Amino acid sequence: MAIYFVQKSMLEMYMSDSIYLTRERLVELEQELRELKTNGRKRMASVIAEARGHGDLSENAEYEAAKEEQQHLELKIQKLEVTLSKAKMIDAKDLPNDKIYILSRVKLKDLKTDDIFEYLLVAPEEANFEANKISVTSPIGKALLGRKKGEAVDISVPAGMLKYQIVDINR
Repeated sequence: MAIYFVQKSMLEMYMSDSIYLTRERLVELEQELRELKTNGRKRMASVIAEARGHGDLSENAEYEAAKEEQQHLELKIQKLEVTLSKAKMIDAKDLPNDKIYILSRVKLKDLKTDDIFEYLLVAPEEANFEANKISVTSPIGKALLGRKKGEAVDISVPAGMLKYQIVDINR
């Protein structure tokens, strides 16, 4: 699997039907789906039953709100099921360390301020900027893919241009 993964361009990979996830994220999504299907549906059923008991359904705002919330729950379940059906697990140890790929931990130096930033490049489904996990499909992620240690990178983002130097790459 690692050879196939490296030979394909990263953007092609994310435009395909496959969704690449780490083992940890895959487990999280499976647990979330299980929770929504069991406890989430049970909770919704009791909320709807309670709202139904408040009289005429045609003029019952609580019932309408509960049915709408149920639709949101079912859409979320459906989205998770689709994501999991397309999921392929990746492991950082299967990827080379010579360039920046998905699951690379990248240390960058801002050439304007000399500040150091460290990011982990992840699939869009795992991105979490507060945890320094950026998507390989984000402007920064796209600009870093395939780059090597020591390279300078100009990155166009909505707020302007960022100028970074790649200080280190590891897993």
